[in-house]
Amino acid sequence: QVQLVESGGGLVQAGGSLRLSCVASGRTFSSRVMGWFRQAPGKEREFVAAVSRGGITSYADSVKGRFTISRDKTKNTENLQMNSLKPEDTAVYYCATSESANVYSSREYDYWGRGTQVTVSS
Repeated sequence: QVQLVESGGGLVQAGGSLRLSCVASGRTFSSRVMGWFRQAPGKEREFVAAVSRGGITSYADSVKGRFTISRDKTKNTENLQMNSLKPEDTAVYYCATSESANVYSSREYDYWGRGTQVTVSS
């Protein structure tokens, strides 16, 4: 059974940092895209960042220069280092994985975690 489990969310002041982690199990993920999405109350789920099987990273414009995605294929984990956090980063953050080259579309991801809450206070 495939499982993705996020951790590391919490409450932080604006300008602070958080590091999210995702542990994947149940199959081999080294050949897959690993990504992060987020969903704020009343809004659609949106792409945050992704890392391809070759290590190429992609970011939403809103987080470029502040967030860094990484993965450890040997441990089936991915991380999202979030710096200079803003109140508009407040959302539930989801880890997901895909076999598609279209890393930006949530519809291309077939396995999802349950999410971890990130709240940034002003």
